[in-house]
Amino acid sequence: MACNACILAISFLTLPFFIALAADQSPIQDFCVADTGSTVLLNGLTCKDPKHVVADDFSFGGLHLAANTSNALGCHVTPVTPSEMPGLNTLGISIIRIDYAPRGINPLHTHPRASEILIVWEGSLEVGFITSYPENRHIGKVLQKGDVFVFPIGLVHYQRNPGPTNAVAIAALSSQNPGVIMVANAVFGSTPNISSDILEKSFQINKNVIGYLQTKF
Repeated sequence: MACNACILAISFLTLPFFIALAADQSPIQDFCVADTGSTVLLNGLTCKDPKHVVADDFSFGGLHLAANTSNALGCHVTPVTPSEMPGLNTLGISIIRIDYAPRGINPLHTHPRASEILIVWEGSLEVGFITSYPENRHIGKVLQKGDVFVFPIGLVHYQRNPGPTNAVAIAALSSQNPGVIMVANAVFGSTPNISSDILEKSFQINKNVIGYLQTKF
């Protein structure tokens, strides 16, 4: 009984430690505005001298501007990370604007370091994510203007504009550098290529199909 109590106490004491490891590190000062010109490599960005910090370091103008969606996907992502707004450095958050042409898609991808909460600003969006193996459950729905949807950290997800007019979404992410892994690009467009034997067995398709897909990415 005493042993169980000790284990329980240790679990509660170590829980905050593991929670802290699950997201960006918390800042230990008021701010750490990114010195984007620094060549020092850190887990994040080095801090600008606080005496040189100005209000513009904490603002970004441009999310009201529509982006060019004239590409194969009909989609464009405008990020706001410490590279665009240095004041975000160490704060553990970032934001993006996503523009979709009619029938445009933000294809299957994942953010390895962040959850994402998305609001439809204009139009409508078909959204969804897939749970982890072995369930592989597809959870999705169609959102209308003003609707909000959350994509849990690390899970493969997508958005598609099903309508005949442009759509816009704004999304916040729980990391200053959420990362993005585009599923098709990662699998069929890696450098160097993944062996066709591996892809053939993984996807149960022949090498000719794999070769064709690799030429697309």
